[in-house]
Amino acid sequence: MTIPCRVLMIYPKFVPNSFWNYAEACELVGAKYPAAPLGLITVAAMLPKHWDIRLVNRNTEPLTDADLDWADLVMIGGMLNQQPDFIYLIDLAHLHGKPVCVGGPDVSSSPHLYADADFQVIGEAEQIMVHFIAAWESGERKGVFIAEKFKIDVTQSPMPRYDLIKFDHYLFIGVQYSRGCPFTCEFCDIIELYGRVPRTKTNDQILAELQALYDHGYRGHVDFVDDNFIGNKKNLRTLLPRLKAWLEERDYPFEFSTEASINIADDDELLQAMKDANFFAIFVGIESPDPETLVQMKKKQNTRRNIAECIHKIYGYGMFVTAGFIVGFDTEKVSMGQAMIDFIEETNIPVCMVGLLYALPGTQLTRRLAEEGRLHKGHDLMKVEQAGDQCTLGCNFDTKRPLRDILVDYKAVLRHVFSPTAYAGRLSRLAVKLDRSDRRRDLPDGDMRKRLGGIDSVHKIMRALPEVREPFWKTFVEVAKTNPAALRYIVMLMALYMHLGPFSKRVISEIDRRIAELDGMHPVRATASSARARSLDATGNNHLSNEQVSAVNS
Repeated sequence: MTIPCRVLMIYPKFVPNSFWNYAEACELVGAKYPAAPLGLITVAAMLPKHWDIRLVNRNTEPLTDADLDWADLVMIGGMLNQQPDFIYLIDLAHLHGKPVCVGGPDVSSSPHLYADADFQVIGEAEQIMVHFIAAWESGERKGVFIAEKFKIDVTQSPMPRYDLIKFDHYLFIGVQYSRGCPFTCEFCDIIELYGRVPRTKTNDQILAELQALYDHGYRGHVDFVDDNFIGNKKNLRTLLPRLKAWLEERDYPFEFSTEASINIADDDELLQAMKDANFFAIFVGIESPDPETLVQMKKKQNTRRNIAECIHKIYGYGMFVTAGFIVGFDTEKVSMGQAMIDFIEETNIPVCMVGLLYALPGTQLTRRLAEEGRLHKGHDLMKVEQAGDQCTLGCNFDTKRPLRDILVDYKAVLRHVFSPTAYAGRLSRLAVKLDRSDRRRDLPDGDMRKRLGGIDSVHKIMRALPEVREPFWKTFVEVAKTNPAALRYIVMLMALYMHLGPFSKRVISEIDRRIAELDGMHPVRATASSARARSLDATGNNHLSNEQVSAVNS
């Protein structure tokens, strides 16, 4: 006899003030949050069909007492930046007398933080959910289930339960083709969680997932959430032509984005295949313009090529690049701030995720810092009162370069990169290189990005942020005249500035506070010092040296 179980799946809130939480851009097109919880709806598909499942995403909708009272079992999954709400939800479920099963990347990396949960699923869920289900149905109410690392056959991963999500809540929907990355970056937890041999789903499997999205009526942006989309080039080369054919047969219902390593630029054939398969954006981890730093962090693939030329080459295939940068490595020079600013300007990358180095749980970096006695106590605990991401919380270890110098450099990068004039300038130069000449102009009916319609959206952005009016309008007019095929993407990137501009100011304010703490200054005096430093910047210097800032602050 099968016993039904009512499962409430909860996706915790991400910490506020996060780089990735661009709610303002979502609101512009009527969405509530950037991405849907792909991990949870994949786990939902592993549960017995006779179990009743509800999903509540705390980032888009309220969790009610009625939801908790309904459930026999609460299942929660999430990442590091969801940790405070994640831990709160365990306590909340227990207050309602409900057993809790937890899983996801942060549980796998720091299981000790989730010891209060009744069940822990550690590692990739496909291999071990069957054991959890058997334990639950046999009456057990506690347990830890640990997957053997890197052994999951992702071709056995089920079709995600897309029926559990509300498509109009999200700016884009994710699919996963592969897991793992062949590189060995010291700071990265991907290879610790998923290994260095990328495992891929079958072509039929991916096309079936896209067909399911299509059949649910979804149209628009689909993100391949892979750790490194080109990690297994051999298999990818067989997928992309089939993806192109699938799109053509359905009149291009989707546009794709993904994450890939910079060596993608070495492969013209692959770039052309991605262009043909309607990819429009790639996230690339650049991290640092300094070769010595790249070698130390074991990101040697970025030292073997001219990165700016690689980025410009990708633009030539009609795909724009967003990128990650990190400040705080041991080998950095005092001039790192200006070097990073110059590099970002040279590459014309508008959206730059610039963060402070954060030692993630379980990484090579964290192990090395622990051996050197430099790792801070509680390095993997994100406290509720901290409320931020690596942009404000980074350097959870004793740095080799003076922390104050790192923070001053970091602040200089943020101040320049996200100034309206610099951001608009990179948009203008990107548009010159972004070749969309032989791409489709029209988005499919039902794609919510259609609401991001040209001039009206630009006016909304300028009304929300009056300081962007002049540079953004100038860029809009330029692009409309010289490269109208790229205009939609330039407006999209302008919309992201509705979050990035104010967010960078909040981060700078927090960095000022940290600098003041280091100086033993009162925050009010620190703010005044910062204002004086900004007034010096306004004379035309993009960056003040550490010595200059020290003089201003004294």
